[in-house]
Amino acid sequence: MGKKTKGLSAGKALRKRRETNRWKDKWYTRKAKDLKSKSDPLGGSSQAKGIVIEKVQFEAKQPNSAMRKCCRVQLVKNGKQVTAFSPRDGSTKLIDEHDEVMIECIGGSMGKSKGDIPGVRWQIIKVNGQSLDALRKGLIEKARK
Repeated sequence: MGKKTKGLSAGKALRKRRETNRWKDKWYTRKAKDLKSKSDPLGGSSQAKGIVIEKVQFEAKQPNSAMRKCCRVQLVKNGKQVTAFSPRDGSTKLIDEHDEVMIECIGGSMGKSKGDIPGVRWQIIKVNGQSLDALRKGLIEKARK
């Protein structure tokens, strides 16, 4: 492609050039076509409720050999299943099957998984409407559902 046009009547050509070249920018295309909310199981929202289907463990990426504790969660809003990480030590003991949990994005780069857990993009923050952090610290007891 050549140089930009100059002159008094160049506005239309410059605008047209900008419109065509903007679509080559990945982030503009994603936003314009609303691809995040279409591909995202949470539908573009920051948090979502779900029901725990099963507790699973994932092996961390090299060089770690730890077993990361996660849960398979079925979202209430659309029935999609996601894998959510249960953060901190012993928090997986507070989560049982068929519990209602609130999940949020872990916050890895570009909305992808964080750290050494492959393919896990969400984490559990609440169990049966109570903060997982408060349950873990013993500030509150787990509610019966």
